[in-house]
Amino acid sequence: MLAGLDWTIFAAALLAGVLLDAILGEVSRYHPLVGFGRMANAIERRLNRAAAQLPAPFVRFARGALAWALAVLPLTMLAAWACAQPLPLAAQAALHASILYFCLGLRSLRDHMLPIWRALQASDLPAARALTARIVSRDTGHATESDLAKAATESMLENGNDAVFGTLFWFAVAGGPGALMFRLANTLDAMWGYRSERFNLFGRSAARIDDALNYLPARLTAFSYALLAPGAGSTRRALACWRRQAPAWSSPNAGPVMSTGAGALGLQLGGAASYGGEVEQRPPLGQGVEASAADIPRAWHLVRNTTGLWMAVMLAIAYGAQHA
Repeated sequence: MLAGLDWTIFAAALLAGVLLDAILGEVSRYHPLVGFGRMANAIERRLNRAAAQLPAPFVRFARGALAWALAVLPLTMLAAWACAQPLPLAAQAALHASILYFCLGLRSLRDHMLPIWRALQASDLPAARALTARIVSRDTGHATESDLAKAATESMLENGNDAVFGTLFWFAVAGGPGALMFRLANTLDAMWGYRSERFNLFGRSAARIDDALNYLPARLTAFSYALLAPGAGSTRRALACWRRQAPAWSSPNAGPVMSTGAGALGLQLGGAASYGGEVEQRPPLGQGVEASAADIPRAWHLVRNTTGLWMAVMLAIAYGAQHA
């Protein structure tokens, strides 16, 4: 049994959580992750500001670790306590499904990425630049269609792992509390995991914990992208890109995911990108042609199909374990 749950509870919670995300998408107001972000900001302002006055690097690192624990552990333990209560089967399934729904971001990926494609299809570069600027940290003010398509495709592939497959992996391991722990840790990495003067020491714990939690999900995501790659020979090409290109990326998890995804789609991603007015030459990703507007929905289809594959495998494993 996955997550130590009864097969019926696990299957119902998984299907209901993904279905809720597909139908409802992100909560427009009072989203729990938005509230978590505000709480995390308050913790960071308190502990990091004080740590900045202290010269010892270890102190700043330790305060960052404490901030991570204060932000993540109480909520995860509360979810674990709630899920451990002797509730009726339907209530248990509903609780796990609700947590999974709030942690998943599959519909959000579609809702943020496909409008960029539509704007590019309509030759509305200003709108496409504004929409892309909402999802990436790179400069988009003078971006071309290819630049915007590349940024959106890279974001789709990477966030497919962070917002969907990592969450599903930890849901399979520990149910709703596992999904919640992963999503909160991933959110803190996105907030604090920068190599800036402010966060280099304070946010190092958040970055390393996220790397550890994401290590297996990222490689399973990369393998899934390769397995579902469209076209003859694309699986072999995707795996070759993973082997050759992933080690060049500073992120141990983004490298395998994006290089394999780009290879699966037959695209050349990576390369030059502007951040804060400075052009950064990033390692290459994938192999093939430059990205165009049409590749954004292709990347979405790959993420969507991978979600279906993961759900089928998880349900099959849970069923087999229950009835072995």
